[in-house]
Amino acid sequence: MPDLLLELFSEEIPARMQAKAADDLRRMVTDKLVAEGLVYEGAKAFATPRRLALTVHGIPARQPDLKTERRGPKVGAPDAAVQGFLKATGLKSLDEAKIQRDPKGDFYIGLIEKPGRDAIDVLAEILPVIIRTFPWPKSMRWGAASREPGSLRWVRPLHAILCTFGPETETPEVVPFEVGGIRSGSVTRGHRFLAPQPIEVRRFSDYVASLERARVVLDAERRKDIIRAEARNLAFAQGLELVEDEALLDEVAGLVEWPVVLMGSFEPEFLATPAEVIRATIRNNQKCFVVRDPKTGKLASKFILTANIEASDGGKAIVAGNERVIRARLSDAKFFYETDLKTRLEDRLPKFAQIVFHQKLGTQAERIARIVRLAGLLAPMVGADPGKAERAAMLAKADLLTEVVGE
Repeated sequence: MPDLLLELFSEEIPARMQAKAADDLRRMVTDKLVAEGLVYEGAKAFATPRRLALTVHGIPARQPDLKTERRGPKVGAPDAAVQGFLKATGLKSLDEAKIQRDPKGDFYIGLIEKPGRDAIDVLAEILPVIIRTFPWPKSMRWGAASREPGSLRWVRPLHAILCTFGPETETPEVVPFEVGGIRSGSVTRGHRFLAPQPIEVRRFSDYVASLERARVVLDAERRKDIIRAEARNLAFAQGLELVEDEALLDEVAGLVEWPVVLMGSFEPEFLATPAEVIRATIRNNQKCFVVRDPKTGKLASKFILTANIEASDGGKAIVAGNERVIRARLSDAKFFYETDLKTRLEDRLPKFAQIVFHQKLGTQAERIARIVRLAGLLAPMVGADPGKAERAAMLAKADLLTEVVGE
């Protein structure tokens, strides 16, 4: 049975939107296929920073013919009702209708036959609608066409549409349609820098292989596996271990099509800053992983980054650039931390009297006072020292006014 291959190639797809977009594409296409009577065997969607792709296996080559019965007027009904029935069912005369006996009388029954269409024609009809109504959280219009009402919207400018349909044993056909001036075809492109040339594609198997040769790993899970394995290996080679971070791994895998994992370093004196601050600084600003000494559990003065290119210098310039940025960020973090150490937490509390917590609940100072009273009441119930519990409650929110938390 024939397979469908669809790729929507755009300027960029933000990492945070990729997983949902792939799922939306699979759901919208397969739901529409089933609604059209084209029951498929399996479907899988993929996303990279530049493309959404979908393969649907085992689609029938043609819709099934539909036969439905339509109940008409009673035998002997007025001619106007009979003519309306004949027109609605497509019958030429009542001789082509059946008569169904009923306690309320005899009724005409019309058999309506609707021949199925070729699946490729159905796809050419439904895919433009899906593309135009795709539920991006944020989308844009671009180019001269953006001035026209109803112009195509996409997350970033859509450059090309690859869409083929056919059995594995034959050369598939291009599903012919056009959206926003972009005609479907059988051509894709590889990595933006490493292999930007056009690539002719027939079916999903050679699509994946062609992208791989063009430095694009289509499957996000495989990109994650590559990044995780290479990061662990780099850390192990230095006698260190990777600090695992699945959320960061998901994000980084959505930023690259050809992951190249590299290691950089920073000055050991920055390790005097709390590990949580170092990790947050490196993670949030540069999307890099931190490593630690497996013997002590303490962070090491190295980090791991993921590039999207195989550089001619082995990544030295990329590493140096990240080191410069991380050094500057850690310098800021170290300054804020050392500044915070000069002021006791108790000395920050008076400022809370000028900060509104909630219009109906008063200031942060009033909120802290309520927490202190509650801690004092609860402490005896769990065998805790009421004085220490109240002091802990009083200081619990003081870090909100520190430079580190503010930054």
